[in-house]
Amino acid sequence: MNLPLFFAGRYLFARKSHNVINIISAISAIGMAIGTAALTIILSVYNGFDSLIKANLSDIDPDVLVTPATGKVFIPDSEAFQWAYDNPSVRTMSSVLQENVFVNYDGHQSLAKAKGVDDIFEEENTLSGHVRQGEFKLHHGEVSMCAVGTMLAYSLGLNPSFLAPLDIYYPSRDRNISISNPTASLDRIRLHPSCTISLNTEQDNSLIILPIEDMRELLHYGSEVSAVEIRFTEGCTRSEQKEFIKGMKTRLGEGFKVADRFRQNESLYKMMKYEKAAIFLILIFVIIIIAFNIFGSLSMLIIEKEGDIGTLRSLGAPEKTIKRIFVLEGWFISLLGLAAGLVIGVGFAYLQQKTGIIRMPGNYLVTSYPVIIKWMDVAVTAAGVALIGYLIALLPVASYYKTNR
Repeated sequence: MNLPLFFAGRYLFARKSHNVINIISAISAIGMAIGTAALTIILSVYNGFDSLIKANLSDIDPDVLVTPATGKVFIPDSEAFQWAYDNPSVRTMSSVLQENVFVNYDGHQSLAKAKGVDDIFEEENTLSGHVRQGEFKLHHGEVSMCAVGTMLAYSLGLNPSFLAPLDIYYPSRDRNISISNPTASLDRIRLHPSCTISLNTEQDNSLIILPIEDMRELLHYGSEVSAVEIRFTEGCTRSEQKEFIKGMKTRLGEGFKVADRFRQNESLYKMMKYEKAAIFLILIFVIIIIAFNIFGSLSMLIIEKEGDIGTLRSLGAPEKTIKRIFVLEGWFISLLGLAAGLVIGVGFAYLQQKTGIIRMPGNYLVTSYPVIIKWMDVAVTAAGVALIGYLIALLPVASYYKTNR
């Protein structure tokens, strides 16, 4: 029989002579349960928002983005692009020509980021779910059209239902700027908005998507592109993606940048990781404060059980065994709270994930708070809370033996 474990279990559930010890122990366990449940739920909600942000980015950002290391444009005519086109891991390759422009709509002006895309992008796009007004299409017969970010459209007073066209301006590459008549040095194309789209704050405030041939007309380019966007096939493994990116970098050389999703939004992904770590540390600190209730209840229990301690010593029990009894007793209190908190937290998160009972206020892309349970988060939470409970349980035992030497 494990003597410390047996005594710790008896002390945990036995009625104490001072009822306040039972009350403080119960409060400690409840506090640990609430802290653990809160940590589990909040991390799951954060995972949901994190996944939502990444999903929105994936609809506009490609799996791999190829851009020139120097300069703005290039012609994708090297053997590397033919190799990529024939690669079984690649689903689509589309050409993009992007530039900052000046726009005018019915007397309202603004700066914008115009993204010219080819027919492949238009056919294979995943933006239909982000349309807020109108229908995503860049051609209506022979007429070119464009999609506009929702906030940019709002600032311009733009509505796809209106007949007014959108004028896009860019300084001419072939003419000198005239001081007396600056507008004469601007090239212009005129498009009709087909829809407004909502992706994220940055894109919504500035993005215009239009056919690449109109963008080339505006910028006076022939076959040049500013980037090539590559998307992988469904089921393409992470190792296959890494192998493709490695092969693409080798074939293109130092004159090009080949960026995966992380490299395209490195600061955003790092920020999300840091935010999650900060949330975890803040809630762990709250749990540490709650856990100090165990210090009080265990200290009182040790004082109450001084007679038992003397009896155990008389029976020849080593001091290490006696210490372990009370450490386990304190740890069991935190473990009870941990178990209850995990059940409550995971259960509530699962219920929200399946039913969406907690609705989000306002008009957002989702109607209820998104929740994703990651078992690694659950395991880290359990390990962290269990470690805190064990360390807190050591303190009153060490303090008692220090003052009773």
